[in-house]
Amino acid sequence: MTAATTTNDSVSPVDSARANSPLRTFGSVLWRDVFVTGRDLLPFLAQVIVQPFFTLFIFGKVLTSLGYVGGNYAAILLPGIVALNGFLGALQNTTMPLILDFSWTREIEDRLLAPIPIAWVAVEKMLFGALRGVVAALVMVPIGFLILDHVSWPASAWLPVLLIVALGSLVGAAIGMTIGTSVQPRQINILFAVILMPIMFTGSTQFPWSGLTHLRWFQVVCAINPLTYVSEAMRGELVPEVPHIATWVCLVVLFGSCALFGTLGIRGFLRRALD
Repeated sequence: MTAATTTNDSVSPVDSARANSPLRTFGSVLWRDVFVTGRDLLPFLAQVIVQPFFTLFIFGKVLTSLGYVGGNYAAILLPGIVALNGFLGALQNTTMPLILDFSWTREIEDRLLAPIPIAWVAVEKMLFGALRGVVAALVMVPIGFLILDHVSWPASAWLPVLLIVALGSLVGAAIGMTIGTSVQPRQINILFAVILMPIMFTGSTQFPWSGLTHLRWFQVVCAINPLTYVSEAMRGELVPEVPHIATWVCLVVLFGSCALFGTLGIRGFLRRALD
C-alpha cells in the first residue's frame, strides 16, 4: 500500500505537468500575440475602422439624408457592416501574417520550435485572427450608433449577435489560413483585387440576400460566399421584419465552412511548414 502510494505521488505530478505542458505553451503563444496587439492597438484600430466608417457614413448617412435610399436602410446596413468587419478582420489578420511568416521574416520557424504539435500552431493562428475579428466587429457597433440615425438593437439580441460574430470570425480566420498558405508573397498585390474585393461585395453586407430574386445569377454567387450567412444571421436577430435566410440554415453553413476551410488551412499549413 505504501509503495503504491509513493509511486502514485511521485509520478502523478510529473505526468500532470507533461500533459499540461503543450496546453500551457499554446496559451503562452496566444497570450504573446494578444499582448503584441495591445502594444499596437492604435494602428490595429485604424486598420479596422477607417474603411467601414466611411461605408457607414456615405451609405447610411449621406445617401439617406439625400433621399437616394430609404430611411430604414441604415438598420439593414449596420448588421452587415459589423459582420463584414469581423469576417474580413479575421481573414486579413490571419492571411497577411502567414504570408510574411513563410517568406521574408521566417518568424514561423520560432513557432514551429515550440513544444506543441505543428497543427496547434495553425489553430493558434486562426484563433488569434478570430479574436482580432471579434474586436474589429464590436468596435463598429458604437460607431454605427453614433453615425446612423434611429438605429437601435434590442438587448435580447446581444448574446446571439456576439455568438454569430464569433462564429463568423472563426470562418473568416479559417478561410484566411487557407489563403495564407496558398498565396505566394509576390502575389500579395493581387490578393485584394482577386479575392478580398469579391468577398466584400458578394457577402450581402449592403443588401438583404432575399431581395436579389430579380438578379438570380448574382443571388447564386452571393449564396456561395460564407459571409452572406453571417450578414443574414445578424439581420435575422436585429431586423427580423426584413426577409432573411433562416438562422438555422446560416449556422449550419457557417459550422460547415469552419470545418471545411479549417481542415484545408491546417493541411496547407502543415505542407508549408514541413517543406
